[in-house]
This record gives sequence, structure tokens and C-alpha cells, in this order.
Amino acid sequence: MRVGIGHDTHRFDSGETPRPLKLGGVIVPFSRGLAGHSDADVLLHAVTDAVLGAIGGGDIGENFPDTAEENRGRDSADFLRFAVELAAQKGWTVVNLDTIIFAQEPNLGPYKEQIRDRLAELLGVDAGAVGVKAKTGERVGFIGRKEAICAEAVVLLEKARP
Repeated sequence: MRVGIGHDTHRFDSGETPRPLKLGGVIVPFSRGLAGHSDADVLLHAVTDAVLGAIGGGDIGENFPDTAEENRGRDSADFLRFAVELAAQKGWTVVNLDTIIFAQEPNLGPYKEQIRDRLAELLGVDAGAVGVKAKTGERVGFIGRKEAICAEAVVLLEKARP
């Protein structure tokens, strides 16, 4: 078995035409999206890094640099699919995933189940093997000031059985 951990932070986009807020592959209705070279899905980035870390596969920036034009606006689900496929090529499968999204707003409670289901789909596991928690910043720090959203993920992999 192997464990991987991932973390990511994205500030809110301050552009005149805000992009949609995507978390875990789900569009969450909100007035602001997150800034980033890809679609800025902070949760999928953290999960991707967790899977890559567990298999010694580098990190998201090494595999999908933000200097590459082909990654501009790219769907972060592509990154996670790549990591899961790379893990499978190395003989590993996902056992379970636990995540935390840190956001003062929006209220993510109504979206956690949908996010969990999408993560399970992308990882090829039962939804019961995925945890999605949402925490506020208690109005402290850059999360509490509504400047950014962070996400953390821990994944457990096991050697695939022949």
C-alpha cells in the first residue's frame, strides 16, 4: 500500500468576466471563479498531486506545466485521469480518498455529495470510498478574507491484484 498527499491553493479570479467556479469537477454556482492557467479546479489539483505523490510520479506542475499553451483552460479532470492511468500502468489502484476544501464562501454543503460522486467516478471507486469535507476559515487569514480557496487530499493506493 502507498499513501499520497496533495495540497493546492488558488486565489479568486479578479477578471472582468469571471470564470465558473469548479470544485472536484463540479460547477458550483458562485459570483467568482478561481484564477489559474487551467480551469483552476483546486480540489482536482490536490487529488491529482496525491495520486502522483503516492506513485512517485512527480507533481501536477511537472506533468502539466502552466507555461504550456495546451494546458490553458484545460479541464483538470484530464490531469486526474492521467494520474490514475499512470498509477494503473505502475500496478496501483485507488483504495480510498479523503479531501478537505477550505472556503469561507460559497457554502459547499449542498454540493459535497455531487463532488464526492464525481471524484469517485474519476477514480473508478465506489462513492463510499471518497470523503469530501468543507471548512471555512472562521474569517481568519486569506481563506477567511475570501481571497482564495484551498484543498487537501490524502489517497490510499494498493498494488493491483493480477
